Amino acid sequence: DPAPLLQVIRPEPCGVCGSRIRFGKAAVKCRQCQLLLHPKCQEQCPSPCAPRPRHHAWPSEGVLADFAPATPPLVPALVVQCVTEVETRGLTETGLYRVPGAEQLVREWKRRLLRAGGALPALCSVADIHVVCGVLKDFLRGLKEPLVTFSLHPAFLRAAGEWGSRGGGREGAALPLTLLHGATTDIPDDAACGTALRHMVSKLPPANRDTLAFLMLHLLRVSHSPDCKMDVLNLSRVFGPTLVGHSSANPTPLAIMEDTPRQCKVRGFLRCGLCPGHCQHPHPPSLPAQVVARLLSLPPSFWRGFLGTEQENLVPM
Repeated sequence: DPAPLLQVIRPEPCGVCGSRIRFGKAAVKCRQCQLLLHPKCQEQCPSPCAPRPRHHAWPSEGVLADFAPATPPLVPALVVQCVTEVETRGLTETGLYRVPGAEQLVREWKRRLLRAGGALPALCSVADIHVVCGVLKDFLRGLKEPLVTFSLHPAFLRAAGEWGSRGGGREGAALPLTLLHGATTDIPDDAACGTALRHMVSKLPPANRDTLAFLMLHLLRVSHSPDCKMDVLNLSRVFGPTLVGHSSANPTPLAIMEDTPRQCKVRGFLRCGLCPGHCQHPHPPSLPAQVVARLLSLPPSFWRGFLGTEQENLVPM
């Protein structure tokens, strides 16, 4: 429902192309949803539009729930759009998520998407798919709390089976697991580790849980693309600090040191089935990376269960 031409006083991004509409230039604003457009972009405006509050821009920072939609699956539109773009034209790109995009473009497109709120500008105009990957990673890193929340962070590390050397257990022994209720038990094998991880995932806030499920399915598809050359080990190294992070927003030097990889933990990592034969990795993955590797070892059907039938509307088949 476009209104007559307006003159822009404060520069804002176009809701279709994402380019900034500069001061004094003409623009068109929808009376119903307040979407601002270049006059030339009016024909490309999605129809019909949905009414939105006048102040619909997302905050510059917040927890994941601040960006999630009101109805399930609770995956922020920014995450959905970035993943959709990557799966549309990035699954043949070598080093996906490992190769950095231009920092200036990453910052600019993240700013555009956050300011646009629910009506996101199209990412097809971003020539370098690594910039889109960078926007997704930067958005996740910029949250006040990672997807694995601070309160559940220690439990995820224990559920991943990597608590033994920090908790005093000897190498090769059964690793202790402290669950939410404080009970301590042993993790004798991978099946028990998987059960514990499923329990931890179910305790996450709904938006964190749904978004984690959505990202796990996406990363599994990336790992299965031979052109990307990004197996589970590579992806877990990239996304471990982003999705798991530390146990607080400002970790102490001791907390950072405890999450630093040690050679003695390679054997524990081998139980994930990531390294065939004898592992010769000179730099073992960090504890957050090991958690992501464990999460990626869970069956896709487990993750799909959180997204339900709506998952088909999130990413094109």
